[in-house]
Amino acid sequence: MKQEKFAFLGNNPFYTKRFAFYVGKRCSTSTVKDVARELHLDRKTVKALEKPYMREKLRRAGNPRPKTIGIDEISIRKGHTYRIVVSDLERRRPIWFGGTDRSEESMKLFYEWLGPAKTKRIRLALMDMWKPFENATREHASQAAILYDKFHVLRHLNEAMDKIRKSEYARLTGDERKFVKGQKYTLLSHRENLSTDGRKVLKTLLAANKRLNTAYVLKEQFGQLWDYQSETWARKFFNNWKTSLKWQRLKPYEKFADMIERHWHGIATFCKSENKVSLGFVEGLNNKIRVMQRRSYGLRDEEYLRLKVLTCTLPDF
Repeated sequence: MKQEKFAFLGNNPFYTKRFAFYVGKRCSTSTVKDVARELHLDRKTVKALEKPYMREKLRRAGNPRPKTIGIDEISIRKGHTYRIVVSDLERRRPIWFGGTDRSEESMKLFYEWLGPAKTKRIRLALMDMWKPFENATREHASQAAILYDKFHVLRHLNEAMDKIRKSEYARLTGDERKFVKGQKYTLLSHRENLSTDGRKVLKTLLAANKRLNTAYVLKEQFGQLWDYQSETWARKFFNNWKTSLKWQRLKPYEKFADMIERHWHGIATFCKSENKVSLGFVEGLNNKIRVMQRRSYGLRDEEYLRLKVLTCTLPDF
């Protein structure tokens, strides 16, 4: 007995590919719960129908051949459970989701998946200052320049700024404390991103506390480091910034400056014109993944999460 196959049918004979693709496309703009309610389906059925649509999106996108990659990790559940996400920065799309943690062994799995020929094409790897990522990249893609993510570097600076704010709050007494209390995000924000009221509060705070004023000015100045086109001038700027910390009693900033000194090679890479890649894509992708996880109250189906991550920037069809 011969069973005839029809191209328009899905793997499951109870639905057509056209219907599965319709459900998948609806899920790109609505939650699974809303699609399930609209089509009178169970949520598990909607997820099962969305998977073939996402696999087809990946097939149409083609095999990746990246030249510049962005490496980051995401937390998939409580208990320090991580997966690594690698993106093609030129095509602005995630290309790999995997590993069992954020170790060097997990990072090596990406290069094994990509293969030696394609790995040799990589000329730039953007990452945070996590040594296992750098070690695996230097071993498998030794020709690639290492570039540290600006947003991860500035996160360390913001943490140092907040430590100074806390130490000032602990040092002050009485009415002097009211200027510092509850102003964490005011001090961590750029002045131009604050509302009119926020700028007034910031002005009052900086006028009332000289040490916080100095720390805030130094924090704002440090961002200029990524504007330089020459490593020599970038180094000169950093040396001047580091010198200005003398006699300021800003211990967290001094520790931050020492960290930058140790990782200077990965920051100075950005000064070269060929390495002026978009630094915000990896951070933006992380935010997009967190939104997906919040909307789904966590994603326990790891294969479904993998497909969602890999297709989140691909166009619908």
